[in-house]
Amino acid sequence: MMIIEYNLPTIITLLRIALIPLLTVVFYLPWAYSNVLCTFIFILAGFTDWLDGYLARKMRMETPFGAFLDPVADKLMVACVLVLIVQQQGSPYLAVPAAIIIGREITIASLREWMAEIGQRAKVQVSQLAKWKTASQMLAIGLLLYREDLFGIPVNALGYGLLYIAAILTLWSMANYLKAALTGSAQA
Repeated sequence: MMIIEYNLPTIITLLRIALIPLLTVVFYLPWAYSNVLCTFIFILAGFTDWLDGYLARKMRMETPFGAFLDPVADKLMVACVLVLIVQQQGSPYLAVPAAIIIGREITIASLREWMAEIGQRAKVQVSQLAKWKTASQMLAIGLLLYREDLFGIPVNALGYGLLYIAAILTLWSMANYLKAALTGSAQA
């Protein structure tokens, strides 16, 4: 029987998951500043993503459960928020990149699980390209949550553009991961 160890980094990751329903409730509040609070909650979740990993490494508290839970928390947050944004703005131009991103997350999570089952998980480690994809995706989502022009800057339009960049990087990194898994490359 495997014992799950709850340490500070794992608790912070669980907090990130708990922020998802909070963000969802705030998203639907009939309040003029709900978009600002949603953006803040999303940024806070992004900060916890950095913090839990930093603390786990710094305090030598890395655990198999934490390594599993961290990307799950990220994928849950991204998928839920993308669905909220697509529902709110109701545009196929937003739905297509969102579907690509969510589909890729499901595909790569499944690929990693399969590779782990056959003892080849190291072949699908996180790549630098995937980190760029994540950065553009997170910035896009933050902008789309905020959505109002700021100092004359078209925030929502920038969010759209970055989401398309994230979708392109998503497809590229997914192709690399699949190639690495199928051909035995060391890293995607």
